[in-house]
Amino acid sequence: MDSISRRRRHGQRANDPGTLAVATEVTRSGEVTQPGGVAGAIDATGSGEVPAAPPLSDFDAGFLVGILVGEGHFGGDGRQPQVTLRMHVDHEALFRWLMDRFPDSRLYGPYDHSGRRYYQWMARGSFLRQRLLPILDERLTAQLDERTWHRYQQMRTTYP
Repeated sequence: MDSISRRRRHGQRANDPGTLAVATEVTRSGEVTQPGGVAGAIDATGSGEVPAAPPLSDFDAGFLVGILVGEGHFGGDGRQPQVTLRMHVDHEALFRWLMDRFPDSRLYGPYDHSGRRYYQWMARGSFLRQRLLPILDERLTAQLDERTWHRYQQMRTTYP
């Protein structure tokens, strides 16, 4: 998110011998992203504490569920469940909205693959269990979208 990030330069990474320097982006909400999917949340004071999430309105919860029904992926990495949202960089404002409301989630990118430039938002770990699953359990129903509800239930069954 070039328009809302600061770039910092770092020396060569041990696992990337062909690269002299890598760029790290720090978003306004404190998300740090690096090439290769490395990310972590920091706060503006540098204490390492994850910023407190603002209260979620009914509109925000409904909007989130709608985005995930239309564009989200419910699955896992073989060890833990995860919810992923991957969209073109044209949707930067949407990713900013997600990070403002869910600072303990993760945002990766932008990535460039096969002519497509995109960001990837991920929910897993304690954020998924404590914040996102309760919203989805309450609001995502088979009546709303049967296919997505089945994918969500399969994730819940695969990763209890």
